[in-house]
Amino acid sequence: MTYKNQRRSLNFMDNKKLIVPKKLQGFWELKPKEQMLFSSLLNKIEEVFRANCFVPLDTPVLEYSEVLLAKSGGDVDKEIYRFSKGSTDICMRYDLTVPLARFVSMYKEELNFPFKRYQIGKVYRGERPQKGRFREFYQCDADIIGKEALSIVADAECVNLYEKCFKALGLDVEIAVSNRKIIAGYIEGIQKDDKTTDILVALDKLDKIGTEETIKLLQEIGLTSKESENLIKITKSKGSLEEVVYSLKSYSENNLFIEGIEELKELSKYINLLGTTSVVFDISIIRGHNYYTGSVFEVFLKNRREIALGGGGRYENLCGYFSETKMPGVGMSIGITRLFDLLLKENYFDLDSFKDIDCAIITFDETFDKGLEIMSKLRENGVKAECFYENKSFKSKMKEANRRDVKYVVIIGEDEVNSQIYTLKNMQTAEQSKLSLKELVEKIKNDRM
Repeated sequence: MTYKNQRRSLNFMDNKKLIVPKKLQGFWELKPKEQMLFSSLLNKIEEVFRANCFVPLDTPVLEYSEVLLAKSGGDVDKEIYRFSKGSTDICMRYDLTVPLARFVSMYKEELNFPFKRYQIGKVYRGERPQKGRFREFYQCDADIIGKEALSIVADAECVNLYEKCFKALGLDVEIAVSNRKIIAGYIEGIQKDDKTTDILVALDKLDKIGTEETIKLLQEIGLTSKESENLIKITKSKGSLEEVVYSLKSYSENNLFIEGIEELKELSKYINLLGTTSVVFDISIIRGHNYYTGSVFEVFLKNRREIALGGGGRYENLCGYFSETKMPGVGMSIGITRLFDLLLKENYFDLDSFKDIDCAIITFDETFDKGLEIMSKLRENGVKAECFYENKSFKSKMKEANRRDVKYVVIIGEDEVNSQIYTLKNMQTAEQSKLSLKELVEKIKNDRM
């Protein structure tokens, strides 16, 4: 290469137009301390799942479109990311439940039933980004799948799991519980069951658009004014089990309607036996996915209904799209991204309490190699130690430790190398002590607890 061509090559980067760093709207990312905190929340939820005998599962982000679209419906179809790769029609998973149904159907002969699994992973929905709504977000799911039959005790266990998970996170919640058969039974009783899906989708918007607009939607679907008003009154039934049952009893004698009420009573019995105390019965809880067939539930922060932090319910027929074996299921899901984003914006967390370093090791030129040895030994003993590599002065390294909010520094000079007794300085109190390696480990680890 000639000198002239070399100069052109070297100048290329100088003349290059920089790309503006930006991310897609609705896609979520965190800074390091936030990510540490978020990961700790996921770990707490996972501990609850494991303690309640759920086993882990991880399914692919991509599925065949015919699998994911088997039973979606409503507004969900419009939100699915779908594309083709060659002749393969592919979707990105929009929840973790349909992939679970596919998995159970494929491996049903190898699984123990009831099959209790949990999965924590990202899902994707092409909806309009807004407060509490993302296009990519984490879900924490736990489901119980039966073979041929599944006791309603499983529904109660999922409700109980909500309470335990949020208790582990230190949050008070309200778990709203209903049964889709109640509203579906009323619709069947007025002979509009061919429009059940459209009606349920309309009712699911009640909190967002209000009574008047919802009645308009119902009338556009084909309900009379009286039928629409009764449906709204049923949907607004809320309170204790006794209050809800009393408010519902006069609206229909349809068998499905009555079955829904009886299932609600039975579910209440097992909820109480499991010691769950955060439940309110609320018939407005419908859930947007039309694969739910019985119990449904949503969870909210106590006295705050503006954002649902999770939801779930019973699905009798979902696996029926993939297998002739009847495998009813029930599940719960926590929208952990939505919850974390809400609490982060409200300064609920103390981010300063999350440290990426327990101690920094400050060395001089002649003791740097020893510093690396000590760093390695501290790490082997569970201490998050970092040795600053940069060729900087002692003063600069101490400033760096302060900037990174490190509580302890271990100072290693020639005297420390010779005596194997090291100087530990508390950067918050300026207190210094002389300790052996074993004492260093004990001091730092005990202080961290």
